[in-house]
Amino acid sequence: MSFLQTLAAAFKGGGSRVPLARNFSSPWFFAEGSARAPFEYNGAVKRAYLDNPVAQRAVRLVAEGIGGAPLKPADPALLGLVRATSGGQALLETLASHLLLHGNAYVQVIKDALGAPVELYALRPERISVVAGSDGWPAAYAYKVGDSTLTIPVLDEDASPNLIHIRHFHPADDHYGAGCLSAADQAVATHNAAADWNRRLLENAARPSGALVYDPGDGAGLSPDQFDRLKEELTRAYSGMANAGRPMLLEGGLKWQSLSLSPAEMDFAALKAAAARDIALAFGVPPMLLGLPGDATYANYREANRALWRLTLLPLADKLLAALNEGLVTWFPDAALVVDPDRIPALAEDRERLWSQVNAAAFLSDAEKRALLGLAPVEN
Repeated sequence: MSFLQTLAAAFKGGGSRVPLARNFSSPWFFAEGSARAPFEYNGAVKRAYLDNPVAQRAVRLVAEGIGGAPLKPADPALLGLVRATSGGQALLETLASHLLLHGNAYVQVIKDALGAPVELYALRPERISVVAGSDGWPAAYAYKVGDSTLTIPVLDEDASPNLIHIRHFHPADDHYGAGCLSAADQAVATHNAAADWNRRLLENAARPSGALVYDPGDGAGLSPDQFDRLKEELTRAYSGMANAGRPMLLEGGLKWQSLSLSPAEMDFAALKAAAARDIALAFGVPPMLLGLPGDATYANYREANRALWRLTLLPLADKLLAALNEGLVTWFPDAALVVDPDRIPALAEDRERLWSQVNAAAFLSDAEKRALLGLAPVEN
């Protein structure tokens, strides 16, 4: 079947799926010809999550919020699988972190001898690559650690899934999602550079650099040996916080000329604040919740916390839980994992307002009111 026939059959319901790109198109490299350096995930994670306090706090705020979100009652076995720790990691918190940073999350379904799931383990996404079939659709996943590679088929012999792949949208890739970290990478680099500038300035006694001018009057210059010795003596005796304010003794035509910077040039606080806001924006966290400058009143903080849940935590939690429900439907066909908004303190006012509005609707029956509130019908 030709490509056009396959495409036409897919849109006519002929049963065949359109082919996907079989070549590896990584979301971690920018378009060819860009002036920016290629995005490398491991280095970006170190710069952001390990070295940058704003990015780490943003990721942890979202991931820990999702990991601790209350869930509605479900099948105890299913709830136990999701809530159990595996290898010391909490499943939902780890998956949320992987989606934010990498854009992809992978859950290995570990089964017993009878084929029933006994453990859900989140695999590190940078170690996994898609093994495409003849039509370009994923046929297996290759998990590589060092020189060892483990191939995990998408489905087991009984057509049950071995691995659940959850990904963010990527407009230019058929197999891999795009994470928030790639969008925040430049802001993280700017924030880290500003912090490094301030640190180096403090180490140099908060004084701008100057120039040591040699002018003996006859136009002669320093010999290479004299220049190296002078530079070594200056570094040893006059640089660093311990030597701040130490008088400099000059002779032989040497004079010191300060190169002053304005306070605006020396103050990187505004630049750091702008970069920090971009980082918070990329991860979907209101800047106020990260301690960034702003109108930090109680009302604004309360609204920011509510916005975090409404705009970031609940959509991401729904995405994760829906993917887990779909992947585990073979064993739990009637169970569903859903966040219970009634037990989220930040949304208490919203739920109270909704209950009041529904309760005041006299034209609705009790059963219709319960349905609008997402409550189960009362059994007679």
